[in-house]
Amino acid sequence: MTPPPSRAASDGDATPERGRKPRAGEAVLDRAFKLLRCFDSDHRVQPLASLAQRTGMPRSSALRLVRQLTEAGALERLEDGNYVVGLRLLELASLAPRGHGLRSVAMPYMEDLFHVTRQHVLLAVRDGDDALLVERLSAHDATEVRFRVGGRMPLTATGVGLVLLAYAPTDVQEELLRDFAPHEDVGLVRLRSADELRRALAEVRRGGYAVAQHPGAEGLATAAAPVHDEHGVVAALSVVVPSNQFTPHAYVTAVRTGARAISRQLGGQRQGELNQRPAPTK
Repeated sequence: MTPPPSRAASDGDATPERGRKPRAGEAVLDRAFKLLRCFDSDHRVQPLASLAQRTGMPRSSALRLVRQLTEAGALERLEDGNYVVGLRLLELASLAPRGHGLRSVAMPYMEDLFHVTRQHVLLAVRDGDDALLVERLSAHDATEVRFRVGGRMPLTATGVGLVLLAYAPTDVQEELLRDFAPHEDVGLVRLRSADELRRALAEVRRGGYAVAQHPGAEGLATAAAPVHDEHGVVAALSVVVPSNQFTPHAYVTAVRTGARAISRQLGGQRQGELNQRPAPTK
């Protein structure tokens, strides 16, 4: 007797592969996040086949997870069968204190800084070895930049990144110093060696701010300063402007004033003053 044909995937893809199992020890939650991490600024809309290929999962496994994530609201299925990130994730992300919670406190002061500079104002937090942008205000006629809310930037390639790294735990700093590699095409900061990075971090701790001006990077410059709460540095605030408009003293003063105002709202003024004492170089 001929066995009945297997049910085709409702997403319009070929019959799911059989006989393949997920890698041993890989939890369902890990695989679900692996699927979600497939979405980024260059891959906002994806078909099931792409998700399966990018994760290395059998299509049948990817389909099961995609269906579960769609039912939970983490993904949404479009009329053409492609998938996008669901609004449920936005709803949950709005509860993150280091994201939207920080943003709600910082926004009035970011708006003040924006009205003064009429360019780009960035607010970022450290997430592992990256600076994660949680808010950006930009004028319509501001010089184009590649930074986006929710985007990641190397800690060694931007003003906010240097600030966050300068106040990061020692083991984080030493790991990046040990594995340092120049970022030629990312950000505004052009550091060529681990020694240059170590000196730059010491300068940030001594002065309480970071500046970078690199005409080769689309003619942009930046000034950044730390934001504190009662536990220490939790974020970095910066402005990004054309190099030909950049006067370091004026922009450093403006961004430090904004960062201190946010810190006061977060209850970190006293800790902020302590953390801005000069630190010895190595």
